[in-house]
Amino acid sequence: MKTIKVGLLGLGNVGTGTYKTLEMNRKHIESNTGLSIEIAKILVNDINKKRDILVSPDQITQNIDDIILDPSIDIVVELIGGIEPASSYMLKALENKKHVVTANKAAVAANFDDLMDAAKKNQVMFRYEASVGGGIPIINALNTALLANEFEEILGIVNGTTNYILTQMTEYGLDYADVLKVAQEKGFAEPDPTADVEGIDVANKLSILISLVFGIRVPIEDIPTEGITNISKEDIRLADQFGYKIKLLATAKKVGNQLEAHVQPAFVPKDHPIASVSNEFNAIFVTGNAVEDLMFYGKGAGPLPTGSAVMGDVIEISKAIAKGAAFDHHTESKAVKMLRYVGEGQNKYYVNMMVKDVPGVLGSISTTFGAFGIGVDSVLQLSKDANINREVPLIFILHEVTRARLDEALNKIRSSKFASEIKSIIRVM
Repeated sequence: MKTIKVGLLGLGNVGTGTYKTLEMNRKHIESNTGLSIEIAKILVNDINKKRDILVSPDQITQNIDDIILDPSIDIVVELIGGIEPASSYMLKALENKKHVVTANKAAVAANFDDLMDAAKKNQVMFRYEASVGGGIPIINALNTALLANEFEEILGIVNGTTNYILTQMTEYGLDYADVLKVAQEKGFAEPDPTADVEGIDVANKLSILISLVFGIRVPIEDIPTEGITNISKEDIRLADQFGYKIKLLATAKKVGNQLEAHVQPAFVPKDHPIASVSNEFNAIFVTGNAVEDLMFYGKGAGPLPTGSAVMGDVIEISKAIAKGAAFDHHTESKAVKMLRYVGEGQNKYYVNMMVKDVPGVLGSISTTFGAFGIGVDSVLQLSKDANINREVPLIFILHEVTRARLDEALNKIRSSKFASEIKSIIRVM
């Protein structure tokens, strides 16, 4: 039986999950592939750290060159996270003719072209299934079974932390801060949750999907990104009243020869499949011109689900090595060069504002929207909720408009004598 040797960079949660996935399914993997996969070396920061897996001292190293420069190691699996030194390690491994597997969305999003070019130049394989959907096999599906499609749109819930928080707020009427605290206690949220709750994690994943699906590079700093920290119980209650649930969505879609993309909380119709995705589960919804609509659903994070995706990439490469065909054929599409990235594009919006409870307010504000070319789909005036200053909530669902035009109109409304506060602006799917 041929042995494939792997060098593992990092033995944190995902590294441990990958190690466990291999060990608990070793016999199954060997019987289905005819190959023995061996983790030969593991790069760690702390040699003496207590771990819940049994590894030999001979496997552990603190020197990256023990892995990258070892001619016996076939595949390098990068699971240390962060952009650096992870990116440099992966590039060096590729330059040394080693295949690379990673779950690192930040490094892949920041260096997608460099990593793909290095793999092509050195005729090795680079795989990153676990970087987007954790255990959800979205990358493999897009690269194989769905390759005959031209994609029109991809949208998804790709962060379990924010989906857990929004689900708990929706189902139990809880405040954001209270749910975040519980999520941290349960391990669903990091002690510093910024990357998750501000949408940064989602933007990294969307940047990768855009590169793969639409063939153009959109850096995360160019993706309009908004998190969930400003979502209130009132927003969730009103969304329900209008027939929606609020989800943090990654969205990219073609409109003619333009590509629109953004990461934002959105009102999702309750009858849309993605509205039913709850708690730490993720879902990715794709629309192809042949296959039409598909949804991939599952756990988007966690040591074992992510480890499963990592090992899937390792097994794919191992089988290619055994066949003597362990390299990718990269081509550059001329069609995608016609696409022009335009940012957020046009969307429907929910706007919640506080206004004076006096006659003529609704007409005045609707007229202002009309002056900026913005149509009103629905309106809700809550006079019974007046505060001590005789101010009441006035809620609009607006027709499609660019965010820039909407902001111009809202600035005009703010300067009027009627409106005192714009409380919420949320995209409507």
